[in-house]
Amino acid sequence: MIEISGVSYRIGGARILDGINLTLPKGGISALIGPNGAGKSTLLSLIARLMPHQTGTITVDNLVVGACPNNTFARKLAILPQASDAAPLLSVRELVGFGRYPYHKGRPSAEDHAKVERALATFGLTDLAARRLDTLSGGQRQRAQVAMTYAQDTDYILLDEPLNNLDIAASRSLMRVLRDLAASQGRTIVIVLHDINYAAAYADLIVAMKGGRIVATGTPDDIVTEAVVREVFETDPKIHRIDGKVIIEV
Repeated sequence: MIEISGVSYRIGGARILDGINLTLPKGGISALIGPNGAGKSTLLSLIARLMPHQTGTITVDNLVVGACPNNTFARKLAILPQASDAAPLLSVRELVGFGRYPYHKGRPSAEDHAKVERALATFGLTDLAARRLDTLSGGQRQRAQVAMTYAQDTDYILLDEPLNNLDIAASRSLMRVLRDLAASQGRTIVIVLHDINYAAAYADLIVAMKGGRIVATGTPDDIVTEAVVREVFETDPKIHRIDGKVIIEV
């Protein structure tokens, strides 16, 4: 479980996050949604200790973010930031292998190699494993980045807009894989999404943010309503229910 208590964050005189109190359950997919500037990526970065805390506390299970050893935390939580450039001459297998560094520190074992191959297979990258990153499409590189994060073999996986550069088919495929990982392996996935329909289709919990604050938290049925979408995105939505799922007409 991720517990966030009294977290605020400023850059200069601008308040990016304002008194965030939030509990994200262990297991399943939690999606952070909201317009640009809502504070979603900043909150994800604070959870992953990529940015220094200013106020409040965050704990991941029994680990206090910012107070526990980095190596211990790296075996508990992995993050794929929104901007995560990799050296273009790396092969896909080499990139995914970086996810094992917190364990082997540069001396990979047979177990590390096996987990890399498992990650490649899980994300449909085995046939591309020997290819250099600069020969791949943007969507293929994005999948390789997510596979690297998965290879870190942590209970918690944080992904900041992983559907960037993916077409509809690739986006659906990735979300299905993540859904399966949460269900079959008990992984906890916290994901920033721009497309509320993907959040409604695949998330167990949706956290709607706006202006650095949490507007609403709940299941897709709780959040994907005319009232909440209007408040968060300042647009009048048309919401439909198809096969028990809520869908916003675009």
